[in-house]
Amino acid sequence: MDEKDWKQERERLNDVLDVIDTTAEKLQERKGGIKDRVLDLRKNFWEDVTVNLDEPDDVIETQASLKQQAELLSERERSHGQLSEQLKTLARLKESPYFGRIDFQEQGEQGPDKIYLGIASLMDEQEDEFLVYDWRAPISSLYYDYPPGPAEYQTTEETVSGDIKLKRQYIIRNSQLKGMFDTGLTIGDYLLQSVLGNNASTQMKSIVATIQKEQNQIIRNEKNDLLIVQGVAGSGKTSAALQRVAYLLYRYREVLSSDNMVLFSPNPLFNSYVSTVLPELGEENMQQTTFHEYLDQRLGGRFDIETPFAQMEYYLSASQQPEYETRVTAMTFKAGTQYKKLVDQFIEALHTGGVEFRNVTFRGTVIVDKESIAEYFYGLDPVMSLPNKMEATAKWLLKQVDKYAKGQLQEDWVLEEGQLLEKEDFLSVYQQLQEEDASSDDPYYDFVREEELLRQKVIDDNFYPLRQKLKRRRFFHAEKTFHKLFDAEVVVDGVKLPENWPEICRQSLELLEQRKLTWEEAAPYLYFYNRLVGFQVNRSIRHLFIDEAQDYSSFQFAYFKEVFPSSRMTLLGDYNQAIYAHASTGQTLLSPKMGAKHERITLTRSYRSTRQIVEFTKALMPGGDIIEPFNREGSKPLVTEVSDQQKLKQQILQTIKGYTGADHQTIAIICKTMEESQEAYQLLREETEAKLMDEETHTFQKGLLVIPAYLAKGIEFDAAIIYNASAAQYYRELERNLLYTACTRAMHELAVFSIGPMSAFLQQLPEDLYEKA
Repeated sequence: MDEKDWKQERERLNDVLDVIDTTAEKLQERKGGIKDRVLDLRKNFWEDVTVNLDEPDDVIETQASLKQQAELLSERERSHGQLSEQLKTLARLKESPYFGRIDFQEQGEQGPDKIYLGIASLMDEQEDEFLVYDWRAPISSLYYDYPPGPAEYQTTEETVSGDIKLKRQYIIRNSQLKGMFDTGLTIGDYLLQSVLGNNASTQMKSIVATIQKEQNQIIRNEKNDLLIVQGVAGSGKTSAALQRVAYLLYRYREVLSSDNMVLFSPNPLFNSYVSTVLPELGEENMQQTTFHEYLDQRLGGRFDIETPFAQMEYYLSASQQPEYETRVTAMTFKAGTQYKKLVDQFIEALHTGGVEFRNVTFRGTVIVDKESIAEYFYGLDPVMSLPNKMEATAKWLLKQVDKYAKGQLQEDWVLEEGQLLEKEDFLSVYQQLQEEDASSDDPYYDFVREEELLRQKVIDDNFYPLRQKLKRRRFFHAEKTFHKLFDAEVVVDGVKLPENWPEICRQSLELLEQRKLTWEEAAPYLYFYNRLVGFQVNRSIRHLFIDEAQDYSSFQFAYFKEVFPSSRMTLLGDYNQAIYAHASTGQTLLSPKMGAKHERITLTRSYRSTRQIVEFTKALMPGGDIIEPFNREGSKPLVTEVSDQQKLKQQILQTIKGYTGADHQTIAIICKTMEESQEAYQLLREETEAKLMDEETHTFQKGLLVIPAYLAKGIEFDAAIIYNASAAQYYRELERNLLYTACTRAMHELAVFSIGPMSAFLQQLPEDLYEKA
């Protein structure tokens, strides 16, 4: 840049900062005034309300006065909150008002407009012109999608064409212009280098200045109900997805809020890791949960549900157990379309018989026996759906219970319990007597009527739990009915069952008897239950984001589609990181042969790791040639074979010392399983300040961390140490994926250790890709 350009840009930056300060002062003054008014309204709320309850008209007037005063207070509080958010945005803008500029000349115009891009819009003091455009504005897409030359962008009404005359990028820190450069690329390597060369953070950062063209396609995709993002490790797919959320909230701000979106993330630790991205962009966080938490809540604690991590631990470490092969076969079969077909056939057969019911009892007395319920249920119109039959049966049972309850009114136990009611219940009865205001000459009227009301109160309280159970379809014995799926007489038509299906049935029944659901069984069971009683459909969720989608089975995805029928979906993942048993059959949501109508965007460039680490990790995977490293230089990965655990300890401690001396703030010792993680932690705890991370860990801290590979997914570290990548540890194909996942967590340094001969997946690598100790 020449001195003239530099001077002009610095002057403009100062002018923008002045506008930010002036605007902030005005907002602060308005905020102070509104705060005083809010405090005054709260303090004098009742003094400003006309309260008169003498006559019905006065009561109505009092209610109207109360409502008006409450609405006024609420409006002032809302205004105060909005001003607070605007001030937060201005504070973020003052730190770095903008990061890019394009000079765009629209067709038919005499000269170009200078468009400056930042994290939020900013207008001049007269509010006539934009000093800064929000990065999500339609015109801002030019910056991400085009080099200088012909370009166009889409508004809500038309396509605007023209020419980009200049594209410029800025580095502004603490309100100071540190650097700027013109570029023909979307993002210059220098800016990316400066961002990617920093230390890893305990929370994901939103860097809208470095969005790439292919990431921008993800962010601004509006036309597809299902968007699948297959992104290699470190390609920025999760960051792009969160920026997509921010874009959608901006684009549809009149009809869409963060309450209309849900992110299904791999674990609670990941939720913490990404929790600051949307607030940094000025948006509220959307709902975040894990699929296990969601299923557990839906099942209401009726079963002990295995976590996906417990399933993973079993798959990786229980191969010596007698029923291991049966369980592993069940993991793959129950995740897939053949099992869904079997469950659907079973449900169809229940239209004509087989649904199990419970007796409806009250205090040990059977009101309606299960045989009578079955007779009523199957006596209904055969064309009715099962959920409609359940609803009709519930209404019939409620009537039977009402008849029985009526007959209990005069029983002695009712009066006895009426004498033990709470004081509030007696007051309630007294008030009802007063409201009835009965003009009766009978001196005993109040006494008789009070007893009637007390008896009714006891009946209502005692029968309330039973009525609620009936409304929740608890007269249907779901577990006992589901058991029949594993009976020998189940008719199977066109379903390809595993050879050891009888053993799978026996194992399944044993677990169900213990009220345990394996991870592969949890979604199918809930699907079965909802097909019978009706799905609790959630139509308020407009967008569903599923991260690490390769870890979900086709059966789980089918359940998603039933529960969120009105929702658009964004699936993010990497089939190279598919580490669950069902992935061994190619059954992942990222499968190229997936049947649903969708758009697929593939991200092949990895930005997280240095070029040397990416070259090493891509060579681990078949087809890894498509992965492109970003040109950031670093040291080659270090691969070390040791003879025993004591030597391993010495080498790891020496490596940690070197990494700490290089100012790496997050160092992860990544293990294959939780059992191995505990072993590594015990080995190192006395000589380091290592922290052990497990599935109960909800926050990510700096320092030395010991963590199993499946919990590290989606997170990055300054340096990663693979604890034991030996031939005995990593030999199955899914374990190759696990090893790849572990190695790709490293940003700057990677060390791989092995007790004894290293894994065959490492032995096949060209030796020029790593240093060997």
